[in-house]
Amino acid sequence: MADVDAGGGDRLALAVLAQYRMATTEQMHLILNPKVRIEQTRRRLAKLRAEGLVDRITLPQRGRLRVWFPTAYGVQVAGEFPELRGHRPSRTVSDRTAVRLRAGHALTVTETGLAFLQDARRRGEECRPLDWIPEVYHPVGSGEAVIPDALMFYRCGREGGEGSMLRAFVEVDRATMGPERLAAKLNAYARLYHYVPTAAPGRRQRHAFQEAVSWTHGSASGSGAAGGSRCSRLASITCSSASV
Repeated sequence: MADVDAGGGDRLALAVLAQYRMATTEQMHLILNPKVRIEQTRRRLAKLRAEGLVDRITLPQRGRLRVWFPTAYGVQVAGEFPELRGHRPSRTVSDRTAVRLRAGHALTVTETGLAFLQDARRRGEECRPLDWIPEVYHPVGSGEAVIPDALMFYRCGREGGEGSMLRAFVEVDRATMGPERLAAKLNAYARLYHYVPTAAPGRRQRHAFQEAVSWTHGSASGSGAAGGSRCSRLASITCSSASV
């Protein structure tokens, strides 16, 4: 059908905000389509705001920076998208006060994801906007869990050619975590590496990291030495936290 995806840009913008939690106007522009004028991104966000799907706050201490986030209605709508199936947004993702108080860290996490996205575009590799997923819950047993700042999926190698699919946990360090908490988090990652989930009846038990590690083993098959080196660096994040 002609023009069946007329709202595709609006849909991606809403999905990105629902998944990333928040982003500035410039970040949204660079994530969605840096090839167009930023005014087009501003108009898109204003349209979504008029429809009640997103809202914004202004941070006066940062030059009146506008920060966009999904409304409760926007989260509900985005939750019906197949690409966000199973996504569990924060309970305060639409709260203006919570957005203001979390903006420093959350915007840095968004900026980190944007850096990977832009680098993948330059290299002709694959890391799409929704391949960056903040705060994914990973159980380690005994009711405890590891929640990295972001989970990233990245495909090394040119699109359409040979490559390796990697999964990485990313920790964004803003020098706000004390040494004891940092050590506890690293120990939690070590527990996750060895964690064996309880298998459903009739199914084999698997280590939580088994699939990720199997992807890592093929990292040298990327496009050339540079591709293999990049894959190796990303693969090293898979089994540890990376300060960015």
